[in-house]
Amino acid sequence: MERELVINSTIKGVEIALLENGKLVELHHQLGSDNFLVGDVFLGFVTKLMPGLNAAFIDIGHAKDAFLHYTDLGPGLNSFLSFTEKSIKGQLTTHMLDQLTIEPEINKNGKINQVLNKKQAILVQILKEPISTKGPRLSGEITIPGRFMVLTPFTDQVAVSKKIEDQEERKRLQILVESIKPKNFGVIVRTAATGKKVADLHEEISELTQKWETIHKQLFKAKTPIKLLSELDKTSSMLRDLLNSSFNKISINDRDLYQNVKALLQNIAPEQTKIVQYYKGDRPIFEQFGVSRQIKSSFGKTATMATGAYLVIEHTEAMHVIDVNSGPKMQKSDQQTAALSVNLEAAMEIARQLRLRDIGGLIIIDFIDMKSQDHKNHLFKMMKEFMEPDRAQHSILPLSKFGLMQITRERVKPAVHININEVCPTCGGTGQAKPSILVTDDINRDLDFVHNQRPDSKVTIEVHPFIHSYLTKGLWSKQRQWWWQYKKIIRIRDNENLPLTDYKFFDANDDEIRLG
Repeated sequence: MERELVINSTIKGVEIALLENGKLVELHHQLGSDNFLVGDVFLGFVTKLMPGLNAAFIDIGHAKDAFLHYTDLGPGLNSFLSFTEKSIKGQLTTHMLDQLTIEPEINKNGKINQVLNKKQAILVQILKEPISTKGPRLSGEITIPGRFMVLTPFTDQVAVSKKIEDQEERKRLQILVESIKPKNFGVIVRTAATGKKVADLHEEISELTQKWETIHKQLFKAKTPIKLLSELDKTSSMLRDLLNSSFNKISINDRDLYQNVKALLQNIAPEQTKIVQYYKGDRPIFEQFGVSRQIKSSFGKTATMATGAYLVIEHTEAMHVIDVNSGPKMQKSDQQTAALSVNLEAAMEIARQLRLRDIGGLIIIDFIDMKSQDHKNHLFKMMKEFMEPDRAQHSILPLSKFGLMQITRERVKPAVHININEVCPTCGGTGQAKPSILVTDDINRDLDFVHNQRPDSKVTIEVHPFIHSYLTKGLWSKQRQWWWQYKKIIRIRDNENLPLTDYKFFDANDDEIRLG
């Protein structure tokens, strides 16, 4: 499978598109103002205990208090509380845990008011970003992720990813990591560690313990709430978690971000720095790589597939509901085989849609009815295969007797909603439009104005593809006429995102020329 990242840097933030075999499967947005990313570590304080919910509300500086449930405290809560208190008071002079006594684990069936007090300072980590009117969800069990490993203070255990199936390799990594990890630090070995040498793993453990040291140093005399450790930005964290040999290209339209990503790859995977490319094209990067078109065809209430079958995706307060429809092209002869074919195509598209829209919670799918139990079992098996690349934790149930499939999928951030409907570019929503035949007259008039103001400047006109064809095609095209009139080449480029009757002028530096 070929995987490709297309990164679009804008004034508002960064947009990241993940393509698999040319198909858009994930879309991430990181606004410049994002302050609460999954993985960020804060020193907060307890504002309210809720015994009925067995949870606490924590002030970490967000407009809404963050939510911390008892089950997310982690068994090592007492050790974290002790470490935090001693670090704030300056009683702990080192970040290493070898001299500390591990406190007894909390009762997994205990009550929140038995382990926390109001206004108590507590070390927490963002588990889920703020969603809708809810504040962030927190964990009291701090983990520090790297490319090959995850560092877990106060556990002293080594766990190897179940995705590493080779028993010899699992045993090698277990023994190796146990020999190099610091005392009273646990380690989760990730799949990317397969085949790595001891030097690579030792270097990463040193980097992760340095991050823990950063947390320890900032705790001294710290005033709550305060951010102690920031997760990597979205681009870097995706590269850290996803990058493998199947990635064949990373395209970026911003030079500074390009240099940062290249430096990151030089550090974590130097052999793959060659796949990073700086995009210099005239067209917007998402247009050039077909991302814009896929976004417009993939979002909205319905999603149509190649055969004409389509999905209807609805969101309710409690769940997402997906209805599979065969469309007009379904074969009438062997309906059961045709139904299975449509359902399999729909299952593949549903797996993509769940990742693309980042839909979480409960999902109910109404597939086309099938009578054969073998067909139902095959669909269930294939659905699990289609969902396998999904990094979010999920659970899939077989088809019920009513032909419904239930899926639960982890929700860590708000679902991606993109409004693909456009205000009519011709009338601006008024229902009335000026004659479209006059658009070339308007361009002529404005081009004459620009030329008079900047007679020696290079000019580029950006128009809708239909207008582009009209202006450039033919032996005596408008573009050729302008060359004869102004004695210079007027460049014309198309932009499919531009409304039919709109156009823009740009100078030699590709800065827009404002006409009004």
